[in-house]
Amino acid sequence: MSTAEEIRQGWRAKLQAETQLSSLDQESVMDWLMGEATERFAELLPAQLAIARQAMDYRFRILQQRYLGIHPDRAYAQLIQRLSSLFLIRSRIRTWVALSRDRRRSVMDVLQEVIQEMIQSDSYIRQQIGWIGRCTPNPRLRNALMLASLEEYCLRPIRNQPLLVYRFVNYLRRSQRGGMTQVPTGELIRLVSDEITPDESDNPVSLLDAQAMAQYQDEQAWQEQQAMRNQVMQEFSVYLEQELEPAAAAWLALHVQGQSQEAIAQALDLSITQVYRLREKISYHAIRVFGFKHEPQLVGEWLGISLAKNNLGLTAEQWPAFWQSLTPTQQQIFDQLKAGQSLEAIAKQLNLKSNQVTGEWSKIYLAAQKFRNL
Repeated sequence: MSTAEEIRQGWRAKLQAETQLSSLDQESVMDWLMGEATERFAELLPAQLAIARQAMDYRFRILQQRYLGIHPDRAYAQLIQRLSSLFLIRSRIRTWVALSRDRRRSVMDVLQEVIQEMIQSDSYIRQQIGWIGRCTPNPRLRNALMLASLEEYCLRPIRNQPLLVYRFVNYLRRSQRGGMTQVPTGELIRLVSDEITPDESDNPVSLLDAQAMAQYQDEQAWQEQQAMRNQVMQEFSVYLEQELEPAAAAWLALHVQGQSQEAIAQALDLSITQVYRLREKISYHAIRVFGFKHEPQLVGEWLGISLAKNNLGLTAEQWPAFWQSLTPTQQQIFDQLKAGQSLEAIAKQLNLKSNQVTGEWSKIYLAAQKFRNL
């Protein structure tokens, strides 16, 4: 049996066990995962083959978690939500919008334009569109495969930054007019230096200094984000080892390295069923216990979903529907928590038990998570 056939056989068993796809759609997903030149697998060294397997597993997880079996409109909204949640992208777009003429544009508006331009002009994406069209005639599956390909491509790390950051820079270069190649005809030309002098001050302001400052602030924010991520991972690892089991901390370390569940099972000498159960336990503790009770502020600031600074990560468009979904008591709890009051103080003020307030806050937290994933 060739290497490609062996890989395909493994994926066939995985898709049959984990999806409800028809046999035809399963074959289409396998074609998409393996790519056009399947003969390349026979030429790869063991280390390279392991990386290729991890890459396929990563792409499938993206497809399975956010796009497979989801209505196309909702799936597209989840792609935009996922990409706009990236700290670097969000901060860069907000900075550009603040300095542009049209300050009413949202991050998602600009991001959708960048994605649309990529679909139209990026050679890799154009190649993927053609390949996906040959993989399956099912329009709904084609849409899911395309969105998964876009997410995976946009998040590829290039010099420690997502590829989407560089695509956004290219978009700005093409969309902004300037330079002698675009001089308007029949109009007066006003030459502007790299310094401006505000009407109310004699001190010139350098536009180049402002650009350098923005770049420096972006770099500082990125470093802070990475430091916070490392702190969260370290404390969550200690929590898992102490509160759950040592194998959970070992799973986390392998998972953040990008290891597949099969590779983790082999490394920990566990069955694949045990590893999936362990993953479910860790996911529960991450959301319901560690991120909610133990270190809510740290996790919230890292993910950009803190109550005080980010309104639980909800956008301006999501906020009205979320607020209306809360009961009057939950709205009171939300406002008082945002004002810095403790759960115990809120319980005393509302004449409730502490566990009742904690339960309502849990419902608010999970409701916000649901709205973020819409």
